[in-house]
Amino acid sequence: MTPALLPELVAGFLAGRATAGGALRVLIDGPRCAEPAALADALIDPLRSLSRPAIRVRAVDFLRDASLRFEYGREDPDAYYSGWTDVSALRREVLVPLGPDGTGAYLPTLRDPATNRATRALPQVAPDGAILLIDGDLLLGAGLPADVEVHLLQSPSTRARRMGEGQPAWVWTLPALDRYDDEVGPAELADLVIRLDDPRHPAVRPRA
Repeated sequence: MTPALLPELVAGFLAGRATAGGALRVLIDGPRCAEPAALADALIDPLRSLSRPAIRVRAVDFLRDASLRFEYGREDPDAYYSGWTDVSALRREVLVPLGPDGTGAYLPTLRDPATNRATRALPQVAPDGAILLIDGDLLLGAGLPADVEVHLLQSPSTRARRMGEGQPAWVWTLPALDRYDDEVGPAELADLVIRLDDPRHPAVRPRA
């Protein structure tokens, strides 16, 4: 399909999913070079047109303290793989409160990734029928309670090329992404897989 049609198709897929209560909790998982944040942002208007308000949360706003992330250096792939995102905080402050038995009040951000300071954000209340969109990488297989998991799939060679062209500062994370493929197999876990080896022609595959 064309990139322009992708958000509408994904929004329709999500809007048709029901929950037993709370928001529909969606993880949009993919390497930085696949731009999961851009897809999450692009879903807001199509979901609104389907009468489903979107809540945007970024995993990068829920990083662990820099003293923990950089314990083994600023560019350690193993630390990046398992020690950067504060999955406990995401679960506690966002995913559980927006789940079937939650309060409906969630924390939009925890820590500023640029300054490493707590954002001191105030809790917000999710509107009725909301769809929570959390973007990030290495999110699947971490035990996060989600209703829908979306994975942006790229081959290792595509990742290496696109990361080198557009985000060279993050090339050092490539071994962590390769390990993620081998140990977690996100393309097998996800409810919806979007192949982006050629971003001009994305291909969508729902779980069989």
